[in-house]
Amino acid sequence: MNTTHRTRRHRRRTTGTVLAGTLALLLAATGCSSKADGGKGDGDAADGVRTGPGVSADTIRLGALTDLTGPYATLGKSIVQAQQMWAEEINAEGGICDRKIEIVVKDHGYDVQKAVTAYADIAPDVVALPQVIGSPVVAALLDDIQRDKMLTFPQAWAASLLGKDAIQVLGTTYDVDMIAAVDFLTRTKGLKKGDTIGHVYFEGDYGANALEGSTWAAKKAGLKIAGQKIQATDTDLSAQVSALRKEGVKAVLISAGPAQTASLVGVAASRGLKVPVVSSAPGFAPQLMKTPAAPALAAMLHVVSAAPAVSSDLPGVRKMVASYQKKYPDSPVDSGVLSGYNAAQLMGNDLKAACEAGGLSREDVVKAHRAQTNADTGLGTAQNFSDVDRPASVETYVLKPDAKAVGAVVNAEDAHAAPGVEEYLTSQ
Repeated sequence: MNTTHRTRRHRRRTTGTVLAGTLALLLAATGCSSKADGGKGDGDAADGVRTGPGVSADTIRLGALTDLTGPYATLGKSIVQAQQMWAEEINAEGGICDRKIEIVVKDHGYDVQKAVTAYADIAPDVVALPQVIGSPVVAALLDDIQRDKMLTFPQAWAASLLGKDAIQVLGTTYDVDMIAAVDFLTRTKGLKKGDTIGHVYFEGDYGANALEGSTWAAKKAGLKIAGQKIQATDTDLSAQVSALRKEGVKAVLISAGPAQTASLVGVAASRGLKVPVVSSAPGFAPQLMKTPAAPALAAMLHVVSAAPAVSSDLPGVRKMVASYQKKYPDSPVDSGVLSGYNAAQLMGNDLKAACEAGGLSREDVVKAHRAQTNADTGLGTAQNFSDVDRPASVETYVLKPDAKAVGAVVNAEDAHAAPGVEEYLTSQ
């Protein structure tokens, strides 16, 4: 990758890095996080495997900084349960490197300061983090995670999180997804040069990165973007729908949460703005298909996602869903289950590779991870983790709500790379 590409990618991380640096200074002042460089387990185990924080002779401890009480509590619960299920399955098979897996869970409620405190508490005693929910949370922890060489899989997909050895965005980034969304609209919904697409998006890294992708793709296609920035607390999008009607939009993109997607689509349908709507993956949850907006969602919405629908007939997905339904019969099977289980499996593969290479220190785990160029768990597309500045995958699925399906969504289009994605990535 050329120097210009790297420079621009790093420039896009400025806001998050400033925040992360401020919080790092706070942690340094209290002395909380500095313990993570040492901690229990440093040295070599009796079996000759190099160890470090979070690894003992009989245990590998992983950490999860999740949201169980905030706006993504449903997602957090699904991810936690899926990863706990994976750990139990692995332990039943004898563990990894003759060690049992433990996952230490901390709830931050989508509060950045709580997350910073939780990281300081958990960091000395875990080797890696297969789950950290929230772009703002990960942005605040970037420098600490990198300093501690803690392999981390965010449940966040902003391109601003690229470029760090220890942090791995799984699948695509939000900008790549929106390029795929614009391609979908022009291919299947009759949009043509001169048309306007609305884009409703959260303030912050999530929405800003999604808007970068839609703006680039729209320009390439001769389309216009009418942006509407919203807050995570905005759950009535009547004003935004009115503004988009005045713009004469022929379609709408939304990069927000499930509540915002339901409001947008429901209000648009009731006011006669019956145009195609495409959501980023975090904007849909199966619970929406039990709300009054369900008929409009079924008629108007599609979702772009790096992962297939949980109703997919992929053998790995079907096996995972059956196991999850048996273990958690009262919990819905949603995208969080697939995302969480996939992340845990990928982390497990990294731990196994590190063990085979003779070490389970944090540095060993990061090195093993970055050596993976075709990581495939059978739960979607293969991923390449060798380039820190690129998304691990550029292939997206298009999903469609279906109240009768497992997870209330089905595959509308299989994984594919949208035209222009490579050109876009090279230009950044």
